[in-house]
Amino acid sequence: MSSKYISSLKSIGSNIAIYGGFVVLSVGVIGGLLNLTVFLTLRTFRQNSCALYLTIMSIFNIGQLCTGLLPRIFLYAYGSDGTDVSLFYCKFRLYFSHICVMISLTCFCLATIDQYCATAHWACLKRMCHFRVALSLVLVFSLVWILHGIPYAIFNNHVTANGTNKVSCETTNAFYIQYRTYFIVLILLGFLPFSITASFGSMAYGNIRRISRGTVPIARQELDKQLTVMVLVQVLANFFTLLPYTIVNILSLNAETSDDRLFRAKLQLASHITLMLYYVYYANSFYVYVCTSKRFRRQLIYVLFRIPLTQGEQWLRKLTNQIIPQ
Repeated sequence: MSSKYISSLKSIGSNIAIYGGFVVLSVGVIGGLLNLTVFLTLRTFRQNSCALYLTIMSIFNIGQLCTGLLPRIFLYAYGSDGTDVSLFYCKFRLYFSHICVMISLTCFCLATIDQYCATAHWACLKRMCHFRVALSLVLVFSLVWILHGIPYAIFNNHVTANGTNKVSCETTNAFYIQYRTYFIVLILLGFLPFSITASFGSMAYGNIRRISRGTVPIARQELDKQLTVMVLVQVLANFFTLLPYTIVNILSLNAETSDDRLFRAKLQLASHITLMLYYVYYANSFYVYVCTSKRFRRQLIYVLFRIPLTQGEQWLRKLTNQIIPQ
């Protein structure tokens, strides 16, 4: 009975990874592309430091879904994610996935801090909300995470299992395994970004409630308010996506020495569920922005419908003029 129950739990976990992963991947990539379309079309977004962070975050969210989630779907659907076939891909996938994760989370933290500075009363903080400052910070942190991820490319290698001769892609350095488990996964991917976004998000919310009309131009005031709401709602959403994954990782560390197969199977199922929620973080931003920002919705409608209609009318007018010269 216990063996059959454990098998059913594993089957449920595999189905979550395959079907849930496919849904998250599809809506995430589509949403990310629509994010880029909107942020790169409206001039006020293109010139805004917070929008720059959200744009870069959208790019690397798509990258993480393609390099992190897509191979996982193939692993559970077909038994291989490709890393066991190519050593280069074994090293590159995890390296690039790490870069995408860190830059995405960093940009979201910077966007939250930016909105706190933009809504603060002190001029010195407002001066930090400049496009060039934002671009410089993105470049500096990108370089830091590119260098920080190099051990992935060095220590990930093919390992052949004794007896079965099955090849797998694994980290072969024991110290780096501990570093990744306790520092990267728990701190950099868990508590640190959540603490930063929650702290600065709550302070930005307090600032936006105290903004008095007339202190800043109305257009900029409304843009700051909408961007702040967009960021704050995503901070709240992250509470349900990032934190459960971190908690389950902590429980998994404590259960490594457990001999209870049923408990380990339940924990593995919880890991599948929370990992899927974790990937929702990389897929949900567009839908959060659509629900929270009127400006974002107007620009989305303008890009998807009004621009094509206008271009279509111009093309028909041009075609008519060619057929019937005036």
